[in-house]
Amino acid sequence: MKKNRLGNSDLYVSELGLGCMSLGTNQQKATNIITEALDQGINYLDTADLYDKTENEAIVGKAIKGKRDDIILATKVGNHLTEDGTWFWDPSKSYIKEQVKKSLQRLQTDYIDLYQLHGGTIEDPIDETIEAFEELKKEGLIRYYGISSIRPNVIREYVKRSSLVSVMMQYSLFDRRPEEEVFDLLEENNISVVTRGALAKGMLSDQASEVVKQKGKDGYLGYNYDELVAMTNELSKETNSLTVAALQYVLHQPAVASAVVGASSTKQLLDNLKLKDAAPFSESTYQALQRVSKPITYQNHR
Repeated sequence: MKKNRLGNSDLYVSELGLGCMSLGTNQQKATNIITEALDQGINYLDTADLYDKTENEAIVGKAIKGKRDDIILATKVGNHLTEDGTWFWDPSKSYIKEQVKKSLQRLQTDYIDLYQLHGGTIEDPIDETIEAFEELKKEGLIRYYGISSIRPNVIREYVKRSSLVSVMMQYSLFDRRPEEEVFDLLEENNISVVTRGALAKGMLSDQASEVVKQKGKDGYLGYNYDELVAMTNELSKETNSLTVAALQYVLHQPAVASAVVGASSTKQLLDNLKLKDAAPFSESTYQALQRVSKPITYQNHR
């Protein structure tokens, strides 16, 4: 599988990454999915301390035992879990430096390739957060850091003040918000985008007609149900596989290094991996898909 450089780092990530949030809590099932992903050329695994209240990290850690050197491992921090299972936002230096040790323990590794702030607002103590990440780099506990955020104002601050190598953000044919005010900024600063939500909860997959009925009945972002139905019908006419086209669309952006897609079964993973054998994505197809969808901008989440 094609690999792309993550920002100015020495990490080369597969263009399709495995989002681990959907793996579930059955260890054997999760291990099977991860093993298949690695066998198929995926080297980028993305988890977070928040997923399944830390259990996801532990499951990933067991699944990758003995294979660590072949993997670019990413996790996230900032959602402070309490003893009663609730959480609150905590981007403080003390919490980040305390939590990384717990993540390392659960992941059964002595370093994290990419440590990401799991959110963020403009009111955060941003310099303190950056200081924590920089210290963790010097200590060798993490190799690089990034943020997971869709907030343009927050992203701008980290671009100005930090040495982050990536920004994870939601991006798809149904959510083209980053195109307007984020991608150019990141590309100019040699910071990579890692996307999530490229298949829009499955509404941009080969099962779109069924999924839209379930997950799109109340609309999605700026689209109502009828618009979603009309668009998926039109998009399906433009391509042999909507799943593949949706993934190729986000990867067509020069700033995008990897599209992280979840899988709750090996079959779902293999459906996504059709990308590997797909015909090249032409500029005319890209423009045709753009004409069917519509650009939207960030109103909230600034």
